[in-house]
Amino acid sequence: MSAVAPPTTGELTKDQLLEAYRVMRTIRDFEERAHVEFATGDIPGFVHLYAGEEAIAAGVIGHLRADDFVASTHRGHGHAIAKGCDVKGMMAEIFGKATGLCRGKGGSMHIADLSQGMLGANGIVGGGPPLVCGVGLKAKVTKTDQVGVSFTGDGGSNQGTFLESLNLAASWHLPCVFVVENNGYAESTSSNYHQSGIDVAKRADGFGLPGITVDGFDFFAVHEAAGEAIARARAGGGPTLLECKVMRYFGHFEGDQQTYRGEGEVEALRRDRDCLDAFARRVTGAGMIEQEELAAIDEATRKLIDEAVAEARSAPDPSPDDVLTDVYVRY
Repeated sequence: MSAVAPPTTGELTKDQLLEAYRVMRTIRDFEERAHVEFATGDIPGFVHLYAGEEAIAAGVIGHLRADDFVASTHRGHGHAIAKGCDVKGMMAEIFGKATGLCRGKGGSMHIADLSQGMLGANGIVGGGPPLVCGVGLKAKVTKTDQVGVSFTGDGGSNQGTFLESLNLAASWHLPCVFVVENNGYAESTSSNYHQSGIDVAKRADGFGLPGITVDGFDFFAVHEAAGEAIARARAGGGPTLLECKVMRYFGHFEGDQQTYRGEGEVEALRRDRDCLDAFARRVTGAGMIEQEELAAIDEATRKLIDEAVAEARSAPDPSPDDVLTDVYVRY
């Protein structure tokens, strides 16, 4: 049942195209700035950056409604931005400030906002798929047409939680979409070494559900395949496994020396495969969007990120009294 989706696009309005670009540009600028700010030593904890993979978050989550849910990974900034989380609140959270989305307690790997349907970034590899099975079961029992989407890396796709979730969703016919962001490396181990077989999507055959592989650098390919999968889930057609093949620009975490990557690999990706450049060439070349309109988004996004960093730096730290809040049991 595995297939390769063609790199075509459905009918997208100009406003939808501009919004897709805005989401991708916001993610890129957020991540590039987080890379710079982390180097100052002012950001606590670990940070895992999503730059290079923006077309996946924008292409998938662009189909979701406000009442749909997303479960993310440790590399979750892009998913959170695409789902509508407040950028300034996210930056404050990464800086560990009281004005952060989780009041400075979650940091980069645990950004969440249930009001936006963002179940959270997740420090547990493969931790997201079981959560969206819960979303799918709730939707099925209450007879809504909500959809749950999980994101998992290629390393996480080897976890039992991931495979058990595919089986559960297929057995119970749940409205879930399982997205694998195959960025080539599980931490520092190439997928050629840690996976058997060519496509993660082929594993769907063993569970009797559709498995689709797309170019994760191509927004339009991701958007089309995700749209079909989400519409199918919403209409009661059950789950889908969507594999997006891509590469990240930064290391597994900030501080990763990336000695496992080939010389010039990242430079070549930025030059030849960049999803924002490809998107801009396509929409301007087709006469759908003017270059000036994209430039206006670029300028607005830079201003937003500058403001987010400035406000995060000046925001108050959590107080000692906050330590015992947001827990279920006090000891």
